Amino acid sequence: MARVTLDVGGTPWVVNTREGGEDEVRRLGAMLSERWPQAIRAAGDGGVPQALLLTALMLADELREAQEAAASTSAAAMDSVALSWVAGRLESLAEALERAPGND
Repeated sequence: MARVTLDVGGTPWVVNTREGGEDEVRRLGAMLSERWPQAIRAAGDGGVPQALLLTALMLADELREAQEAAASTSAAAMDSVALSWVAGRLESLAEALERAPGND
C-alpha cells in the first residue's frame, strides 16, 4: 500500500492508494486544489467540511455534464451510422432500378 500526502487548501491529507497509483491520486488531488478557492469562499462559516462537500458537488456536476455529453455524442454517432446505412440502401435500390429491364 502506498501513501500520498495531498495539500488541499493548506491542509495536508494523507491518502492510501495501491502501489503505482500515486501519480493518479496526485492528479485527482490537483483537481480538488483547483476548485478549493471557490469552494472555501462559498462555504462561508461552514469551514473545511462544507468546502469539501462543495468541492465534491462541483466535481460531481462536471462528471454529470461529461456523461451527458458522452451520451449525446453516442446518440449522434448512432444516428450517423443509421443514416449511412439508409443512404447505402437507397443507393443500392436506385442502382437496381436503373438496371431493371425497360430502363434503358
